[in-house]
Amino acid sequence: MSEEEKKQNEAAEAAEEVTAVSDAAAILAEDETQKTVDNKPKRSRVRSIPAGIAFIRATFNNTIVSITDARGGVIAWNTAGRAGFKGSRKSTAFAATMVAQDAARQAVAKGMHEVEVRVQGAGAGRESAVRGIQSAGMQVTLIKDCTPIPHNGCRARKRRRV
Repeated sequence: MSEEEKKQNEAAEAAEEVTAVSDAAAILAEDETQKTVDNKPKRSRVRSIPAGIAFIRATFNNTIVSITDARGGVIAWNTAGRAGFKGSRKSTAFAATMVAQDAARQAVAKGMHEVEVRVQGAGAGRESAVRGIQSAGMQVTLIKDCTPIPHNGCRARKRRRV
């Protein structure tokens, strides 16, 4: 009988292992279902921002448009490089128009309809970027030039030869 008892004990231990494995699998399955339930995307606060500031930086090589709220938090931005222009085409007035329209459309989608424009730099896209913002459906209340002008502070760069 001792051999029979050993066989019965072994069978009982094997059954316990199977139930333990199945219990572990059940717990893991519950964790997976909880993870899929908890993976809902968190809703970000969608607030309407009626007015803001559009910063246009028109350099000789690129045009950067950033649209912010009144406190300076960026709501929408775009550059000529991001819009798909490469090389010397980034510095054109057409690229500046496309960039400004795209940034303005992003801001309009978030509820902005009135903007104050601050232009910086001496590039080709200064005026065309402002026109692009207007054509996207935004009302421009103010256009301000914020280009830094030295009052004969430090020595200027050498003259550009074109």
